Amino acid sequence: GGAWKLLSGLGAGQTQVDDPQVDDVAYWCHPLDVHFATKGLQGWPKLHLQVWHQDGLGRSEVLGYGFCHIPATPGCHTLACVTWRPRGTWWERLSQSLVGGGPQLRAPETAAAGAADRFRLRTEAAGTVHLQLGVLLRHFGRYGIEC
Repeated sequence: GGAWKLLSGLGAGQTQVDDPQVDDVAYWCHPLDVHFATKGLQGWPKLHLQVWHQDGLGRSEVLGYGFCHIPATPGCHTLACVTWRPRGTWWERLSQSLVGGGPQLRAPETAAAGAADRFRLRTEAAGTVHLQLGVLLRHFGRYGIEC
């Protein structure tokens, strides 16, 4: 939101790649260290995720989009971020299996919009990303916000 200012850290970035060998589970250990200042609580920060997949031929394609809100209370939090991807027509799905690629969002930031803004999209579930976040809040009590 407009009330939030990024003080340090990266507002966007890319993590490393994992090649799951067992149970199709990929493990990432990528620290996020981001510091914000705010003048208001509207537009609370959220994480916008894009999960990419590399097929057996080395082609990269979007496996899923997802988002989750950063918890508003301090402490350690475990979050489950459900991901989804555009389904496409039967022709696009056939083409995807033969040539690779597949439907992608023109504006990936719409994945973080509310469900009301995505209601026209035909989507399918794409898995879950599990996150462990540590949240620190500073000086919120000065402005009457209980943490």
